[in-house]
Amino acid sequence: MTDRNVLGGELATCGTDPTTGFERDGCCGTHPDDRGRHEICAVMTAEFLQFSRERGNDLVTPRPELAFPGLDPGDRWCLCLGRWVEALEATRTRRLPETTVPPVVLDATNEAVLDAVELETLEAHAYDA
Repeated sequence: MTDRNVLGGELATCGTDPTTGFERDGCCGTHPDDRGRHEICAVMTAEFLQFSRERGNDLVTPRPELAFPGLDPGDRWCLCLGRWVEALEATRTRRLPETTVPPVVLDATNEAVLDAVELETLEAHAYDA
């Protein structure tokens, strides 16, 4: 069965440079072994990368042993659902800049996230190319 996006259509590719996804296939698909739920396709911001690093998840430093090139602002990446929600909540409770929440690519974000985030919230943070 094909994964669907939050808009109800076929799940689009999130990113191939660098290649993202739990299975490193470019898509934010669901997978039974993915405890982190890498289902939100987001465009990295400098503020989010710093926020994530401060919480122990350094997405900037390359990790060749894991075939991870490190991310830069502007890269598309399948984020852990929990980290995206954490960034969202931090902007609300700690008054961090809105850019701490990386914009979401709706057609590449898995519909599975709708069990934790309302579509309206995702739309409010939609990436506008």
